[in-house]
Amino acid sequence: MPTRVAVAGSLNYDITVWVPQRPEADETIHGTGCEENAGGKGANQAVAAARLDAEVSMIGCVGADNRGDYLLAQLDAAGIDRMHVSRGNAATGTAVITIDPTDVSIIVIAGANGELGAKDVERAASTIGDADVLLLQGEVGVEAARAAAVLAAASSTKIVFNPAPFNHVAASILPLADVVIVNRQEAKQLNNFSPPILITTLGADGCEVRVGEEITKVAAPSVDVVDPTGAGDAFVGAFSVAFVDTNDPVAAALIAVRAGAAAVRKVGAQPSMPRWDDIDNL
Repeated sequence: MPTRVAVAGSLNYDITVWVPQRPEADETIHGTGCEENAGGKGANQAVAAARLDAEVSMIGCVGADNRGDYLLAQLDAAGIDRMHVSRGNAATGTAVITIDPTDVSIIVIAGANGELGAKDVERAASTIGDADVLLLQGEVGVEAARAAAVLAAASSTKIVFNPAPFNHVAASILPLADVVIVNRQEAKQLNNFSPPILITTLGADGCEVRVGEEITKVAAPSVDVVDPTGAGDAFVGAFSVAFVDTNDPVAAALIAVRAGAAAVRKVGAQPSMPRWDDIDNL
């Protein structure tokens, strides 16, 4: 039986530009490339889980515009149930991603993502209750995220929380989360809060798994990086599927670091989410 995954989160239209260096104030530079793809941390993680044969349901909101049409079509192509993805009044959420030779930076305009409310999530109560795991992030409002977490906790659905970006949503969700997945910067913002399982992603260095007082470091395979966008989401999606299957956070992390490594070898967030063959053939 496939792992059942519910995701309450964002759907964004990604515009990615590659530059030789960041522009200074009042400076115009020539970029080296531009790509437009489906994104949003919630939708990325949903696609990541679906590519690994999970049965995935998405809960979110897009605009009644062409970009919203496109994002819904991408969910359909990935085999994701979008019954609970509504059409809002605002424009579809957008992310502008800048990649230079050493780093990546992202500007997110929430748009319709900000219209997802607690009532929208409550309409998906049976979907969340039937799921093995619920994935949450920091790109929708606190009322929607909290409603999803409460429904999951009441149904003994595992909650995997990726507080990215780290904002006011975190305080409401952290106490209910079974697993928290953060990067180095987000880890500093936890302020010594210790969830049952804490995963800190370390980029090319893999990740650190903390269960209680026990810490295990998991190395990642070395790969050539084409586009780092979405690597963290590939990690979260893969970890969640593997964690349900194994109930072992270290074993799940071993798969997740390989998923993240596979993702950086392709352009775009959702297009780079790996399948099992991509992970196995690294």
